[in-house]
Amino acid sequence: MKYALVTGGSRGIGRNICFRLAQEGYNVIINYVSNEQEALKTLEEVRRLGSDGELLKFNVADNQECVAAITGWEESHPGEYIEVLVNNAGIRRDNLLLRMSSQDWNAVIGTHLGGFYNVTKVVIRQMLSKRKGRIISMASLSGLKGVPGQANYSAAKGGLIAATRSLANEVGRKGITVNAVAPGFIRTDMTEDLNEAELKKSIPLNRFGEPEEVADLVAFLASDKAAYITGECISINGGLYM
Repeated sequence: MKYALVTGGSRGIGRNICFRLAQEGYNVIINYVSNEQEALKTLEEVRRLGSDGELLKFNVADNQECVAAITGWEESHPGEYIEVLVNNAGIRRDNLLLRMSSQDWNAVIGTHLGGFYNVTKVVIRQMLSKRKGRIISMASLSGLKGVPGQANYSAAKGGLIAATRSLANEVGRKGITVNAVAPGFIRTDMTEDLNEAELKKSIPLNRFGEPEEVADLVAFLASDKAAYITGECISINGGLYM
């Protein structure tokens, strides 16, 4: 049986990643932190797609919660391990740096970059033992380009890309690939407050992306077809670059 853990899997891009991995035959572990109702909806659809899954509640920004939840899962599933990890959980706290509170800076860094450390460090132990694994982290165009009003988000995503490349060099000989995906404007809850009509004018494909399109890319990176791709940050942004 194959297991995949998707952090922040209850909604948006994470939810669609859960669906695609279910279609690829994975039992999906759906992480959430507060919205159990939405997480249950994701699980229901995973089962409708013919796979199975379970919910795992923890805050990726809290190291102790991550360790307790993931080691607890491992203890309750002897002989099994998480073969695919998708670091997807994320938040936005946009503001100009001059007006940004330390709480908003630390919350975004802690969730995106701290979450990568907290979750990956625990999950990767079994991957190393089994000499097989896929780690895929959701970066962003903001981490490549830098966006005004998103110094915290851009710093977190840029750091995530650098950490991805570093870790790929550390564990490649153990059969583990480590990659990042950098979406541009994708139609989700996190972008519903943006002016889509205005912003799409700057995108060569003249539209926002769909979460299903990002999920397809993640599913490819999780597959055996992507076994020779590691240390990469793949953009999916409709041609929107610097």
